[in-house]
Amino acid sequence: MTASASLSPPALYEAVAERLRQRIFDHELEPGAWIDEQALAGQYGISRTPLREALKVLAAEGLVTLRPRRGCYVTELTERDLDELFPLMALLEGRAAFEATRRAGPADLKRLEALHEKLERHAARGDVSGFFEANQEFHAAVQALSGNRWLRQVIADLRKVLKLTRRDSLRQEGRLKRSLEEHREILAAVRAGDAAAAESLMHAHLLSGRAALAQMQAAALSPSPSPASGRGERIGHV
Repeated sequence: MTASASLSPPALYEAVAERLRQRIFDHELEPGAWIDEQALAGQYGISRTPLREALKVLAAEGLVTLRPRRGCYVTELTERDLDELFPLMALLEGRAAFEATRRAGPADLKRLEALHEKLERHAARGDVSGFFEANQEFHAAVQALSGNRWLRQVIADLRKVLKLTRRDSLRQEGRLKRSLEEHREILAAVRAGDAAAAESLMHAHLLSGRAALAQMQAAALSPSPSPASGRGERIGHV
């Protein structure tokens, strides 16, 4: 068998899984939504067999939930899910920061500093979307620098699930500024070669994000202040 003959394109179900995964991340398929297999198969021009195989892949990733005799639904994260996911993420990303700090050389520091500068620029403009993307890059760079592929894989899997949340903590008033300050502290610890501090600060950074989401949820559930109160309270502050 020649080298070229041994290569094959991705299986159809893998391509379908990727398309559905992206639609879920974009919230085109909303959390809690029922997945109409017949409609999707027709839309993609495929049989239901590769579609069902794709859904099994997404179910293993936690992005969809298969319910016997009821069909398949996009997973909807509960507050309990977030309370369980974020401390786990904090432990894992904290460890990644620890290992990254121990391995960081001058070139690695320059890379992290360049990414942090992007955070500073987006924050100065109040660009939440840009800050979010730069934030993802910064965290990914720290994880890559850790050199621990198992750690990176577990974090990546959990981050897929976290993309299901409809809320973005960076849109909470004051959160963008706090997140930037937390990144400054993490970078300073990495620059100083203080692995324990980098781990602790990254751990606290993840839990701070969870706290912001909890405050947003509490604000969304609380009744609007009465105009008669005359105090002009801002929802979401504690």
